[in-house]
Amino acid sequence: MQGVTPAATRYVRTVAATAALGGLLFGYDTGVMSGALLFITPDFGMTPSQEGFVTSMLLVGAAIGALTGGAVADALGRRRTLILSGVIFVVGSGWCALAGGVGSLAAARTLLGFAVGAVSIVTPMYIAEVVPAAVRGRLVSLNTLLIVVGQLLAYLVNSLLAPTGNWHLMLGAAAVPGLMLAVGMLMLPETPLWLARRGRLEEATTVATRVGITYDELDIAHKEDVARRAQDSNEWAEFTRHRWLRVTVLIAALLGITQQITGVNAIVYFAPTMMNKVGLSTENAVYTSIVIGVVSVVACWIGLQVIDKIGRRKLLLIGLTGNVVFLAALALMYRAAEQNASLAWVALACMAGFIASQQAAVSPTTWLLISELVPPQIRGLGMGLAGLALWSMNWVVAQFFLPLVDAFSATAIFAVFAIFGIVAAIFVTRHVPETMRRSLEDVAGEMERRYAR
Repeated sequence: MQGVTPAATRYVRTVAATAALGGLLFGYDTGVMSGALLFITPDFGMTPSQEGFVTSMLLVGAAIGALTGGAVADALGRRRTLILSGVIFVVGSGWCALAGGVGSLAAARTLLGFAVGAVSIVTPMYIAEVVPAAVRGRLVSLNTLLIVVGQLLAYLVNSLLAPTGNWHLMLGAAAVPGLMLAVGMLMLPETPLWLARRGRLEEATTVATRVGITYDELDIAHKEDVARRAQDSNEWAEFTRHRWLRVTVLIAALLGITQQITGVNAIVYFAPTMMNKVGLSTENAVYTSIVIGVVSVVACWIGLQVIDKIGRRKLLLIGLTGNVVFLAALALMYRAAEQNASLAWVALACMAGFIASQQAAVSPTTWLLISELVPPQIRGLGMGLAGLALWSMNWVVAQFFLPLVDAFSATAIFAVFAIFGIVAAIFVTRHVPETMRRSLEDVAGEMERRYAR
């Protein structure tokens, strides 16, 4: 990191990597159920509707966790919230492993979902506030990389344990990184922004100095004003009082929807099912998850290398363009594969291309832009509302993708996703600013100038 001592560089990377364990847990718990259900279903005698219920309750919990996680992070601090989330991951994973019926498992998955939603908001918030602006993109996006690593890890654990049918261990294994997150965060500092907003300016300066944040980035004078106003107001009052804050949060929420609206989780959750429908054997279809997982990790790693060079907005537009191209190709090739099973692998290649575009560009930039756009005055509330929008759209895709495919066709739904990608690109072009190498206060200042009236 230019202008930062080697010791500060090492420390910042350690801080970001530890916090990003929340992303690993996010990925593992969203990915593990696809394989575990194959063994849970006969054990519990579940119907297809019960399978959907158990799977989707994680997303319901995540929406609640995302909405409330920001407020909890404002009240307790980002660090303590991540510690609490780690503890919930440990408890929830153990509960899942010991569940004796559908109701118990659904309740445990809801609890886990609450932690998933909370870390999906608080982890990028924490990293964005504790690292210098010059490397914020790469280090916040480390969280996105660990999400896809967690999903791949879940697929691999499922494959390793499949011969034993031990779904208890598949679900319970998430307790290990949960414990690592809780213990690791005990050793890390609170963010300078949160400390400054509480009037603890000396502590804020100490932490900022250690992680290499400059005086200008910390902007003590501004934070003193914010801390004073925070004593006489609250986030909801600020949100309702100022139009530009409401518009900014709306843009952040629409960015969350943008991440989901081209159907990424339709591929992540249902790629094996869709490939099975066009002629791949059940055994081969299962391995498509590993293909998708490997492509996700490689693509996300590539995105990590360029996000602080290309720019968030430009990279997001490149990714959305790629999504539209691969979705259009997938719509055509999936129809062809339905008529000729030998083309199934070409359809899978189109899926992989779409996932590469999504994970290299769209997913990391949307999470990052949300964490950078939401102003300091309403950080918890704004991040929570943006996270609620993202997880709600995730639930819509997961809940209705397969029924819509049955009602219309996979080709039609993939074509609709492509159209949504075009709409999303127009929205980004018109309303999303570039945030690369800018302080959070500078970004907030631009949004105020744009939308104060």
